[in-house]
Amino acid sequence: MAKRNALGRGLGALIDDADKNRDENSSISEIAIEEIEANPFQPRTTFDEEALKELAASIKEIGIIQPITLRKVGDHKFQIIAGERRFRASKIAGLKTVTAYVRMAEDEGMLEMALVENIQREDLDAIEIAISYQRLLEECKLTQESLSDRVGKKRSTVSNYLRLLRLPALIQKGIVDKTISMGHARALVNIKSPEDQLAIYEEILKNDYSVRKVEELVRLLNSPAEKPKSSAPKQRHPEEYGELKEHLSRFFKTDVDFSLNNKGKGKIVIPFGSSKDLERIIGILDKLNG
Repeated sequence: MAKRNALGRGLGALIDDADKNRDENSSISEIAIEEIEANPFQPRTTFDEEALKELAASIKEIGIIQPITLRKVGDHKFQIIAGERRFRASKIAGLKTVTAYVRMAEDEGMLEMALVENIQREDLDAIEIAISYQRLLEECKLTQESLSDRVGKKRSTVSNYLRLLRLPALIQKGIVDKTISMGHARALVNIKSPEDQLAIYEEILKNDYSVRKVEELVRLLNSPAEKPKSSAPKQRHPEEYGELKEHLSRFFKTDVDFSLNNKGKGKIVIPFGSSKDLERIIGILDKLNG
């Protein structure tokens, strides 16, 4: 039996206003793991087991920061719309229930309107806003361009919020709890290694570092002394290339590097963390070629 989760304002408030005077479209509930099934149309068929174990350990310690999204398909039966990786990690963590948005109808327009309206709330933190943006992209099939138009924000602003969801869960929780500011978080996003992100996060808590100090630490971390300095000015990427890099990073689920020289030539680098991760990326490329 699905029970309404008492989250109060915050995540629970994202769609509560849409429930008034109309049919319920989506709600936050605690759903039994055994009542959830995978989406048969899920394009992703392989999952990095090591990464799942790491996520499971995080979930076991602090819970799920971003609820999964389900569609009710029968009595005590739900199908995953978004969040299968979080679902699998929750099972590994031994959870009996999982926090989820439950879509009660197929009216995407109503959900979109509810989310867009509630993004304007002043009591939402940066992670709640980022989750709302992500839901609009995944569930309402919006592009970042159309999303920025809907919410009245620049695309770069939307991208900055979405990037927060790539931070380790512990840091996301710190943003929710206001342990660190949005400025701190935006600086930490520029660090590639989650281990380094967490290390500097701990330093922020320990030493009460300012945003400027964290930005300085990140620059030093990303620019080691042994790296030769180039006399040529660094090419600034047009905005669309920055968006392309973000899109590719989300598509391949890794931090894709994109470089461009003054002659318009460049390269795209897709890093991988293990042989299994490489196989996953090759699988994606094979599907594209197929």
